[in-house]
Parts: sequence; C-alpha cells; structure tokens
Amino acid sequence: MTETHVSTDTPAPEALAAATAAKAGDIVTCDACPVLCRIRPGKTGACDRYGNTEGKLTRMDPLVITSRAQALVPFLNGKWTGNPITGADTFVTGIGAGTTYPDYKPAPFIVASQIDGVDMVTVVTEGIFSYCGLKVKIDTDRYLGPEQAAVRCKGEAVGHVTTAEYGSQMLSLGGVHHLTGGSKKEGVVTCDTMLALCNKESVELTIDGGSTIIVQAGKPPVVNGVPEERMRVGCGSATIGMFAQQWLAHADEVIVVDDHITGVLTEHQAGRFLDMKPAGIRVRGRKSTPGRYFQVANPGTGWGGTDITDPLSIIEKIDPKTAWPGLKLLMVSTTGEHAAWYVLDQDLKPVPAPMPEPITKIVERIGENCEPALCTVLFMAGAGGSLRAGVTENPVRLTRSVRDALTRVTSGGAAVYVWPGGGITYMVDVTTMPDKSFGYVPTPAIVGPLEFTLRRDDYAALGGHMDHVRPLASIQAHDNVRVEAQRADQPWPVTPAEAAS
Repeated sequence: MTETHVSTDTPAPEALAAATAAKAGDIVTCDACPVLCRIRPGKTGACDRYGNTEGKLTRMDPLVITSRAQALVPFLNGKWTGNPITGADTFVTGIGAGTTYPDYKPAPFIVASQIDGVDMVTVVTEGIFSYCGLKVKIDTDRYLGPEQAAVRCKGEAVGHVTTAEYGSQMLSLGGVHHLTGGSKKEGVVTCDTMLALCNKESVELTIDGGSTIIVQAGKPPVVNGVPEERMRVGCGSATIGMFAQQWLAHADEVIVVDDHITGVLTEHQAGRFLDMKPAGIRVRGRKSTPGRYFQVANPGTGWGGTDITDPLSIIEKIDPKTAWPGLKLLMVSTTGEHAAWYVLDQDLKPVPAPMPEPITKIVERIGENCEPALCTVLFMAGAGGSLRAGVTENPVRLTRSVRDALTRVTSGGAAVYVWPGGGITYMVDVTTMPDKSFGYVPTPAIVGPLEFTLRRDDYAALGGHMDHVRPLASIQAHDNVRVEAQRADQPWPVTPAEAAS
C-alpha cells in the first residue's frame, strides 16, 4: 500500500462539506446524517467521520483512490506534477467521500474519465445503511448452535444461525430489526459488531444453546477456544466414494463418521462396485440409502461434527453370521482429524490396533484434500433513496440501468453481486475491499462506500446530475487523498459494460 497526501490551499469540495448553515459562533452543525451533531472547533461529531476544521465542516478520513500498478509510480510515465491522479489508471472510491444526506443532494463526487476512447462517469458516495446485514460463512464441522438460534455479542442479540452448508455454518447478523427494532443497547451493539467485522476485526460471538466463536474475515474461526484448521473433504458418503479404491486392499470395512451422512464402505455403492465382501457391522441412525446413514449421533464438537468421542459408540451391532475374527476396521472423520484402527477379536469385538502405514497415508490424504478453514464476511445492503437520488433526479432509472447491466456497481472499488429482482440489493466480500472501508452513524447505521460507473452518454440519458460532473484531475484539489494499489484479483471498475462482458 502507498499513501500520498496532497495538500493545497483550495478548500475541500462543497460536496464533501455536507452543510454548515447552522453555525453559531465557531460551532458548526453537521447535517451529513439525521443526528445533526453540533461540533466545536477541533472536535469531531459522534461518528468521528466529520469534524470542525477552522469553522468548516470537514470529512476527516482521507478519500481513497485505487490505482493499477503502474500508476503507483507516476513519474515512470513521464514528468510527475505531484498529482497522483493519472487518468485511466485511477479509480475514485466512496471511502472517505462523504454522503448525500439529505436526499436531494448530488453525490459528493461525480467523476469523468476516459478509457479506450470511451467517456465514462463514476458516481461516488458513502451510503448510510439501516437496511443492511452480514452473511457470515464459518468453515467448520463443529456444532455452532441450532438453526434460528440467537447469535449474541456482549449479551445482546445481533443475528441468528441459518443453514449448515457443505463444511460450513452460516450466520446472518445485523439487519434493520436488530439495528432499530429492539432496545437502544441492542442497536448500538449490533452496529459495533457489524462495523468491526466489516473492517476485518475479530469479534467474539455466543450462540444460544451452542458455542462461543471468534470470527474475523479471512481468518480461521475459533470455536470454544480451539482454532479450526480445515473444512471437511465431503460428507461421510462422499468421503467413502472418493477413497474407496484406495482402501480396498487394506481395510475390510471403513466407517466415515459425519453429523449429516455417515458412510459405511461395504454397504455403499462404491464398495459394491468394487465387489467388497459385506462386513456385517451395522451403525446406529436412520438408513437413507445403502451405506448412508442420517442421525447417527447428536451434533457437537467431536468426531465429524457429532457429540461422540468414542467412535465405537455408533456401532449398533455386529452380525456374527457375516463378520469374522480378524476383520480390519477403520473409523475416520470427514476431516481426517479423528481416526482409529481396529481388528475384530474371536468374540467379534473391535480391539484397537496400530494403524498400518497405507491406512495412515490415506487418512493423511483426507486431511490434504480439506481446504483451510476461514471466516467469510459478506456485507449486504439495499441502496435506497439518498443513494439513488444522489445519482439521478429520477432514481428508478438508476435501478433499471443497473438491472440492464449499463451501470456497474462497486464498493470501495471491489466487485459486488447485485441480487435479481427489485431494488439495488448487493453483497460484497469485505476482504476484497481496502482496510477501514466502513464507518457508522449513531442513528445507528453502517456507512459503506458505493460507486456507480457507466458511459457518460448513458448517465445523461438516465437524468444524471450532469452539472456536477467533474474531471478526474480535479481530485488533486482535495487536501486528503490516500492511494492504494488495485487488487490483482479484482476487475478494473472503469470498463465499458460491453467490453467487460
């Protein structure tokens, strides 16, 4: 990351300086959100985003622009004038831009640029989101809690458990009902929790009837004090299918313990295709299809996401008509973290035995095929009135333009997913965004960056604020700019729609 601070005698743009009309002496009133803080000289408002600088309302954080690699060393492209803004290689993000509140104001920055001979416009703003939440994917087989259970931070409900996906547990955090529909404390804690997670900080959460977890975007989860290392390779049935051929010459039976679908090799279709002899070992639970069992144990933090610590406890019976002394049995979890080797004695009882080297290698291969456990935090919000009115006098045209793929939506320069259907509801992975991309206002609500990029003629056609369009080079007049390298895994935002498709 490279930081550049460009200082001039030019005052900050009026679009950034929300309004300072309600001024009494040296006190200024900030109307960048409904709280209307009265700010004394040298102080900031409740959100710390705006302050009183020599009697002027000022956005305190730097405006973040992203540049492709060559633009980070502009003097290599010719004589450097001291301006880090270098045309087609620079993108102005909404981070530090300021907001459009109250709704009638045009966006703080409406920037003209040119790429490949096409005139483009990017409308840059920070949205104040009450209607927003987080979708958190936690890679683990451990039991976090029952679906619909409350997720709490500092004792306050901030969300709930949703579905269990393939090797992951999903949480839904935030949302307007937690932010504004409960007690004041609930709203404040919810906002603080969302802000920390959006800014890639760690948060400790507790789940009613379940676990305590530490969540941080891009980091492994910590469940009940234990850091997770890996996702499952698959369910028990899938694990049987993946490694059946490798087990064939070394084990007479393999049981893969899993909270969802426990697999039994010789009963499974994979074992039958390999002409394996039935072993006569019946596990507990509800049989689904041959070799696939549901509900072999309760959910938990033990083997395969169950509550068991002794794998033999899931064996319901061993059929003496089918099983035989010396039968070799492997019991293993879906991550390979738990594994045990047994040999049946003369009474057909499983006796622990040293694990043969070929079996050990296959268990290790299960672990090798498990991906590292991570927490993924997706910010999800609906772009409503003030955002759309800041782009055009007829907001529905922006919605239609996004739906028709004429307008590209980004957040802090990062690609977003726009949901189908009405409105502009989008999701963004916070790890793809620059650090400290998010802020808050004490209403409470989350403040997040948003950019709309489209052809200049399309912008005019949707009724855009053409009299507020400014050249990219004019950003040098701003007195607080931070330049960051555009992530290599993110598409360049300022690209004509048809060129990107």
